Amino acid sequence: YKGIDWDEVYERYSPQITDDTNPIQLFNILADMLNELRDGYVNLFSPFNVSRFNIDFLGPENIDYRLIRENYLSEKPYTTGPFQHDFLADQRVGYIRYSSFSSTVTNFDLDFLFLLYEETDGLIFDLRQNGGGSMSNVFTILNRFATEKTLIYNSFIKNGPGPEDFSEAQPAFLEPETERRTYEKEVVVLLDRGSYSATSFFALGARALPNFTLMGDFTGGGLGIPNGGQIPNGWTYRFSISRTLTPDGENFESGVPPDEFVIMTDLDRLQNRDPVLDRAIEKITQ
Repeated sequence: YKGIDWDEVYERYSPQITDDTNPIQLFNILADMLNELRDGYVNLFSPFNVSRFNIDFLGPENIDYRLIRENYLSEKPYTTGPFQHDFLADQRVGYIRYSSFSSTVTNFDLDFLFLLYEETDGLIFDLRQNGGGSMSNVFTILNRFATEKTLIYNSFIKNGPGPEDFSEAQPAFLEPETERRTYEKEVVVLLDRGSYSATSFFALGARALPNFTLMGDFTGGGLGIPNGGQIPNGWTYRFSISRTLTPDGENFESGVPPDEFVIMTDLDRLQNRDPVLDRAIEKITQ
């Protein structure tokens, strides 16, 4: 998928290892080799270090949350469960910041949000620099926006040594919460290259909902399931063992694209403006 000849990578790195290579040197050589994949889910673990590709290298941080707090939110924004949120644009827009899918979302949290913002023209979910977490939170949120059972992606598990040795499709669906409050007006999801793993899956799900728009930058990817093993010296490794495709068969492992591409610049920061948030507000209120 990434156009990397793994045999060529082996031939290039193997000569760097000799009988005189010490453990730290060995770790660094193997880490450099693995980082050829530019994948946050490819890691090497030793007692003295952990190798990882920093997804922040994929693109700029497209958010300055302190700027948002000081220039967009009121003096007393709400905190409900894992969400920090407030009204924007004369109460026409609800802004919801969710910084990590590792933080549990409950139906009570969503009931409160939907009640508080039911008279707004639209919602903004700010998932920039959300590095992922629990997939259950993805479905807890998105199921509340679904009005019918909706296929959002298919997963395929690697089950053999060949490049295309994968299992049959394992479909993932959104299931509407028919007995709970929902929100059917416009929703804009803000993303950047630090939006990884579960956040990329959330972006896939949002693509399947007609009232959702993705805005900002590509996500960082991470649409595989990580697993691993152990090498003879006791160090462990992991890499993705699955492939995820959209219902149309598209592979966004390197990042889910936004519907509208908007990047925050240093000049924007100097002017205390967030152009991604500004464009989202404009889209909802225009």
